[in-house]
Amino acid sequence: MSQPTIVQAEFQPKNRTEKYNDLFSLIDTGQMKIPQFQREFVWGKEQTAKLIDSLIKGFPIGTFILWRTKDELRYVRNIGNVLLPDTPVGESTYYVLDGQQRITSLYAVRKGVRITRDGKEVDYRDISIDLSLDPNSDESVVFTEPPEDELTISVYKLLNGKLTELMREYSFEEAEIIEVYQDRLKGYDFSTIVIDQYPIDIACEVFTRINTGGTELTLFEIMVAKTFDQPTGFDLARNYDYLIDNNGDGKDLEDAGYDTIPASTVLQCVAIHLGKMVRRKDILRLDKQKFIASWPTVVDGIFHAVDFFRSHFRIPVSSMLPYNALLVPFTYFFLRNEGKPPTAIQQKMLTQYFWWASLSNRYSSGAENKLSQDRDRMDSILAEKQPNYRGEEFKLSIEDIKWRWFSTSDAVCKAIICLYAYHMPLSFATGSLVRLDNSWLKQANSKNYHHFFPKAYLRNQGRENWEANCILNITLVDD
Repeated sequence: MSQPTIVQAEFQPKNRTEKYNDLFSLIDTGQMKIPQFQREFVWGKEQTAKLIDSLIKGFPIGTFILWRTKDELRYVRNIGNVLLPDTPVGESTYYVLDGQQRITSLYAVRKGVRITRDGKEVDYRDISIDLSLDPNSDESVVFTEPPEDELTISVYKLLNGKLTELMREYSFEEAEIIEVYQDRLKGYDFSTIVIDQYPIDIACEVFTRINTGGTELTLFEIMVAKTFDQPTGFDLARNYDYLIDNNGDGKDLEDAGYDTIPASTVLQCVAIHLGKMVRRKDILRLDKQKFIASWPTVVDGIFHAVDFFRSHFRIPVSSMLPYNALLVPFTYFFLRNEGKPPTAIQQKMLTQYFWWASLSNRYSSGAENKLSQDRDRMDSILAEKQPNYRGEEFKLSIEDIKWRWFSTSDAVCKAIICLYAYHMPLSFATGSLVRLDNSWLKQANSKNYHHFFPKAYLRNQGRENWEANCILNITLVDD
């Protein structure tokens, strides 16, 4: 009988222990970082004091999980008043995936950090040890403030004070007690697990699984970390915010009425420009430098696509788009067309594609794979050749939509609303153009939507209440 084959895992975590000084020297030299996708440092002095007390008593405090990589991520640049140095050029960085609050607390005490929270300064130099107590007792020996009328030493001074300075301030017997505390803190074996050179998507999956809140990192959060570039100052989070709203410092999507375009759609626009596939794993594999270099070009393509939606289809705001994903192939078209306006033939084909995708529920499922297929259709349109829709034709009759329940999450309903907007609806009250606004189009009962025939009227006509909410009884109005 043959023996089963044992397959060696591609990645193996490494267990090791670190002393206090060795662990925190990695922070001092810039080799250990807190990635920006971690939550903020929120532990107070009370939690930190309990942690120090646990170390003194030799209690386990959990394991630190570190990710060692040469990938440069966006990271926390300072803890309170202490500015953290950059990682030395060519060196790997240890990013803290688990244990951020504990490791930051210990570092805050060691460095005597001062942090301002809610307008009040929190000084970690105040955390002190009561030298009159037995370190082996059950009661706590560490306090957030020095106890009055007791012999104490701050943990900051205990870890950083020179022997000659301590000898001048404390008696020989007191110095012996202080030495016990120093040995216990500096000699404590911190348990660490290092995942070495894991790809970023796997490292982020590890973070998600060990995160006690169970909050999965979004693709955008991962890409913000991955594409952060110190030399060029590229920060995807800041660049995306600037794209949405730059406070009058240039053209932005808010001014165009398209400020609800999500970050995931923008990432897909970059991906379809740099490659054919726009799946999560394909976006994570994008080359960092190519991503950064392509950003201005893709942003320009996005604005060309938005301008086309606004001028050709007369869709004034992004909330009316049947799918946000429609921006991706149109951005690709204008990028490959180098910003030139479409020819009459291309315009006709783009119009056909838009309504085909909108009225066929094209992106209601499997959108990522369908976007790569539609990139091929855009290549055909660029060449002024009829795209192939064989096998994906659909029929839509008036009966199909006659009693369709109105929902702002239904692409067909939104496509019909786009048709209404194309005909530039006028106010029933003043005859002026109806103002359409993203904030007024979020849900079916928003301000821009109204029943043409009121519910009460339809009830008097013997109609059911639900019939009032059919798409053909919805009209666009002012507030």
